[in-house]
Amino acid sequence: MTTEKITTERLFLIPFTRSVAMDVLEGNCTELHNLGIHIADGWPDDDVMETLPKIINNLQLSGYPTGFESWMIIKQDDMCIIGDVGFKGIPNAQGEIDLGYGIIRQQRKKGYAFEAAKNLVDRAFSDPKVVTITARSLISNVDSAKILTKINFTEWSRSHDMIHWILDRERFYTL
Repeated sequence: MTTEKITTERLFLIPFTRSVAMDVLEGNCTELHNLGIHIADGWPDDDVMETLPKIINNLQLSGYPTGFESWMIIKQDDMCIIGDVGFKGIPNAQGEIDLGYGIIRQQRKKGYAFEAAKNLVDRAFSDPKVVTITARSLISNVDSAKILTKINFTEWSRSHDMIHWILDRERFYTL
């Protein structure tokens, strides 16, 4: 999978680099500003701060962005970063990857998470190594379940607080 910027109708998806992720974790957004990216009010939120060490670890393992890590979600109209979307590493031996995403509270319910996730899933399925994409959402997070359903994920199983989702290439392209 390539790591070129993804342009959607309203967004840019740009892969995190290790240096950007480390800077943000340390409270420094200079590198983002140097890239012309503005920081939306509320970003980074607690979810981003919790995820950044995992992003850094994945990037350290690969040595560079492979496209199977996290991407910044940036609104085209004001170049503000409003969230992230991505995978938790390269495909496993069965060709599976796991999708995750988050949007800051002030920008939710505007279709950004769906737009970003759908476009990244499409990019992932262009790689022949990717067979299946999984995702998880809290049972209480009805909006996330709606996004995954709209992308054509199907519920695979449930635990006491999570819904586990699955999507294969053929089902995705029947959208």
